[in-house]
Amino acid sequence: MNRRIIIANAFAVMMLLPFAGPALGSHITQLKVCGDPDNLPFSNKKSEGFENKIAEVIARELRTELIYFWWPHQRGLVRRALRPGLCDVMISIPQGWDQVLWTKPYYRSAYVLIYPKNRGFQIRSLDDPILKQLKIGVYINTPPAEALANRDIRANVVGYSLFDSGQTERSDKIIRDLIAGEIDVVLDWGPMAGYAVKQLNGSSPLEVVLLQGAEPGIPFTFEFSMGVKEGNKELKAELEEAISKRHAEIRKILEDYGVPLLPLLAREQFSKTEEKPGEIFYRRFDRDDPLPSY
Repeated sequence: MNRRIIIANAFAVMMLLPFAGPALGSHITQLKVCGDPDNLPFSNKKSEGFENKIAEVIARELRTELIYFWWPHQRGLVRRALRPGLCDVMISIPQGWDQVLWTKPYYRSAYVLIYPKNRGFQIRSLDDPILKQLKIGVYINTPPAEALANRDIRANVVGYSLFDSGQTERSDKIIRDLIAGEIDVVLDWGPMAGYAVKQLNGSSPLEVVLLQGAEPGIPFTFEFSMGVKEGNKELKAELEEAISKRHAEIRKILEDYGVPLLPLLAREQFSKTEEKPGEIFYRRFDRDDPLPSY
């Protein structure tokens, strides 16, 4: 299943001390990452995405060379790249995705609702009646799109495709349309929206509402892990140890890219970290019938 269909995908803490003693993964000569060549804010060939930066952190901890096999993260990635051994690691996959062997999750994010602050809206829920009167931008075949359809909100919805040519342009087009007044409200995947908002640098203040809850069969939040080929338990264990040792540094990278971060559901996996919203103002709401995120 396409990761971007599933997802659409801030903390400042003290860095962990460098690991002393025998190097993790000393037998690994290369960390071969499955990289999307043009999919900011996640990754690109210039290593400008947050997945690129996280891969660099992991490679340093493993004391090994980082190399990429570039392949668009669409259908066929696991079959054509990971399983044949052209690459060994997917840096960010939804926790529980059964096409790979996944590590413990290392971050959790959510879909968001966004609107210009100067519009004066006070939208806190998808059940707000005003949403039936506003032009709403949303990516088709995503949880928010389905949630709107369940509320019979269709006629005023503007659908955006996740598969348009020019992925980098696609990732912020919905935000640019919002700023231009072509749509009134946006429902977007948090990491994509947070990065686009961060790039604005305050020039167009936007209200960002985290959709933390869920409804039957429609999750709004997801935890993310690294993924390796099924059966590669040794690499999985080494990645988990590296993630644990460098977790604070990884969280700082995510914060720098504007990724909305939520506490991991399995909090015992890593040391407790104080939640901080960073430069972007986030609001949260929970539905009355929340389901566990996955």
